[in-house]
Amino acid sequence: MAERLLAIDTATVACSVALFEDGVLIASNYAEIGRGHAEKLIPAIAGLPDCGKAKKILVNCGPGSFTGVRIGISAAKALALAWDAEIHGFSCLALVAAQAGKYYESERPVCVAMLAGHGEYFLQNFDASGKPLHPMATLTPEQAAKQVEADFIAGSAATALAAMVDAAAHLPLLPNAADISLLSDDMKQLETKPIYGRKPDAQPAKAG
Repeated sequence: MAERLLAIDTATVACSVALFEDGVLIASNYAEIGRGHAEKLIPAIAGLPDCGKAKKILVNCGPGSFTGVRIGISAAKALALAWDAEIHGFSCLALVAAQAGKYYESERPVCVAMLAGHGEYFLQNFDASGKPLHPMATLTPEQAAKQVEADFIAGSAATALAAMVDAAAHLPLLPNAADISLLSDDMKQLETKPIYGRKPDAQPAKAG
């Protein structure tokens, strides 16, 4: 019997879903919507063959938008419960690094820089095989410029950061669930809990 996998990404301004059968992409939906992931995600899944029903689910756990990350994980967990499906997470930055790699014939190290809000970047360096060299960090542009370890920068903040460090190449990218097969199996085994990357804007009021 064919095994289906549903991939979900709502961590950035993009919203995407993809359905795979025995590792082959059979349907997908990608849109850069800014906001409104809660309203767009379920219809996008419902528009897939068999309403996206799968035995395995992969979801982007971040870092990214607080709301977007929560929406994706909540939907993935609800569907996994309803379908009795296996569920795992993946990193937004790792997927962008993998997507960047497909644009070149030979593997090369890449620094992924994503907009994090409040003028900051989510930044992580990856080796030529797509493995992270260091933990993800949330940095100001000036701090990020000092942490770049590759002459190729990818991600939503790639253009601005590349100009700061005079990088040889840059590629503006957002994560796309249809590219999840580019990740190695060990990069698709994260626990399904949010990776926010920074503290929330709203803080609980202090007692007293």
